[in-house]
Amino acid sequence: MTIALVVAVVFCAAFVQSLSGFGFALIVMPLITLVVGLRTAAPLVALAGLTIYTINLIRYRQAVNLKEVLRLGASSALGIPVGVWALTHVDESLVTGLLGSILIGYAVYGLARPAAARLCSPRWVYPAGFVAGCLGGAYNTTGPPVIVYGSLRRWPKDEFRAVLQAFFLINAALIVGAHYLAHHLTAGVLTLYACAAPALLLGILAGSRLDSKLEADRFRTLVLVLLLLLGLSLIL
Repeated sequence: MTIALVVAVVFCAAFVQSLSGFGFALIVMPLITLVVGLRTAAPLVALAGLTIYTINLIRYRQAVNLKEVLRLGASSALGIPVGVWALTHVDESLVTGLLGSILIGYAVYGLARPAAARLCSPRWVYPAGFVAGCLGGAYNTTGPPVIVYGSLRRWPKDEFRAVLQAFFLINAALIVGAHYLAHHLTAGVLTLYACAAPALLLGILAGSRLDSKLEADRFRTLVLVLLLLLGLSLIL
C-alpha cells in the first residue's frame, strides 16, 4: 500500500510540474511525508526532483536566463547545508508546520495576484536563493521564494518556467549530494525511487501532451487552491 500511494502521488505531482512549470516538491513532499516520514521522504523527493527537472529543462532550455540562474544557484548553495542540518536536528513537527505556513502564504499570494507589486532591484535574488536553499535542504521546497521573486521581477512566461527548471535542477543536484554525504540515501529510499520512476516519467509525458491544450491561468488557480488545502491540513 505504501508503494502504491508513493507511485500515485509522484505521478500526479509530475503531471502538475509538466503543466505549470512548478509544484512538484510542493505537492509531493507533504503527502509522501505523511506516508513514509520526513527522513525517508526528503531524499526520495530529491532524487525524483532531480529526474523531472532534468527532463523539463531540456524542454525549456532555449529560454533560460543564465545570469539569474547562476545568482540563484550560488546563494542557494549556501543555504542547503543549513537545511540538511535542520533535517536531523530540528523537530519534525516544527518543519512540517513551517512547510504548512509556507504553502498557505504562497497560495494566498498567488491567488491575490498583487498587480502593483514589483521588485526593481535584482539584489533580492540573493536572499531569495538563500532561503530557497535552506528550505530545499530540509524539505525540498526551493520553489516558493524563487517563484515569488520571479513574479515580482515580471519574468516573461517562457523565461519564468525555464529559470525555475534550471534552478530546481541545480538545487536538486546539490541536495542529493548533501543527502548522500549525510548517508540518507538508504536502500529503502532507493527502492522507493525505483518503484516511483516509471510513474514519474508517465506523469511528465501526460502533462507535456496536455500543456498546449489547457488554459494555464485556470489550472494554476486550481493548483494554488490545492496547495492552500495541503498547507491547512499540515498545520491542523
